[in-house]
Amino acid sequence: MGQYPKIQSVRPLASKKLEVTFDRGIKKIYDCTKLLNQEAFISLNNDAVFNCVHVECGGYGIAWDDDTDLSESELWINGKEIKKKLWPPLKTPS
Repeated sequence: MGQYPKIQSVRPLASKKLEVTFDRGIKKIYDCTKLLNQEAFISLNNDAVFNCVHVECGGYGIAWDDDTDLSESELWINGKEIKKKLWPPLKTPS
């Protein structure tokens, strides 16, 4: 098993997605919709519950309550990295 970066922060987004920031400064989007029909994650269909997501002590995962959580490896492996957009510099009038 490899060493995965620890989680620094997590932020709930629209459409049952999460923005996860790892200790290497990398941000990923994790789509939770595939989990919502599994018994362990049914409660996340409720927006109030979904929005209560937080980072577990030590950054080894995230949780919504004592029974509903995800590991840093799941989020790292299956999250989609947010690529920074490089915009061309603005042209100044001469």
